Amino acid sequence: MPLVTLAEVMQPAKAGGYAVGGLVTLGWEDMRAFVAAAEAENCPVILQAGPGCRAHTPLPVLGAMFRYLAEAASVPVVAHLDHGYTFEECKEALDSGFTSLMFDGSRKPLAENIAETKAIADMAHAAGISCEGEIGFVGYADGESSAGTDPKEAARFAAETGVDAMAISVGNVHLQQDKEGGLDEERIATIQAMTDVPLVIHGGSGVPVEQRGRLARTTNICKFNIGTELRMAFGAAMRTAVNADKDRFDRVSILKETHDPMVKATRSVLAVLKG
Repeated sequence: MPLVTLAEVMQPAKAGGYAVGGLVTLGWEDMRAFVAAAEAENCPVILQAGPGCRAHTPLPVLGAMFRYLAEAASVPVVAHLDHGYTFEECKEALDSGFTSLMFDGSRKPLAENIAETKAIADMAHAAGISCEGEIGFVGYADGESSAGTDPKEAARFAAETGVDAMAISVGNVHLQQDKEGGLDEERIATIQAMTDVPLVIHGGSGVPVEQRGRLARTTNICKFNIGTELRMAFGAAMRTAVNADKDRFDRVSILKETHDPMVKATRSVLAVLKG
């Protein structure tokens, strides 16, 4: 089926009490496995091109890859720009066939974040696609510290930008390799009481699996971004493949052996979110 927009998967998730996986891609091997896993679980999937992916592969190439996979898929697929930092970058993603733009103005003052996110949302909506914004700042493991989302600011941000989904900072951290943390459910409830927009958790790999599933069922969190957890699974699969035959050098034959382990790991992630 053709690519769908973020709103086209977020609104059913919100109404149905489940969440969709925003899966961070780095190349053909993982994005193909992500779609295969979504088909096996019979659920939608969001393919995300973050800054690291875009530094390695140009946006027009990524857009074509996402579209190719979506058109052959039996489930809805969203082509999502993750952490776009400029209007120009978001415009290039739109022109490259993406169906969802995430503009990250979370490091900026509130008024500036609102104004710039609204400009991206207006551009996206005029083209018939979706926009995600971020309010509060989601930090990085062993890096920048988080700044938690203020519920009143979140309500203003959602109302004034018109975003289709809103990423919030409620204890989540990017690049976390363990699941020893947890989300601030009281803050989530307060934010949800003040705005009806679907909510997004970046750094979902660090959220305990039980909490992911429960919040997907019981709150307006409709999207969990998962990157680190699946990159770790890919790395483990590739090490196994390389070590199985240390004389082998053909990268295609090596990379083929990551597919089944990646599908298995991704199915586990998606199964929890879909309920």
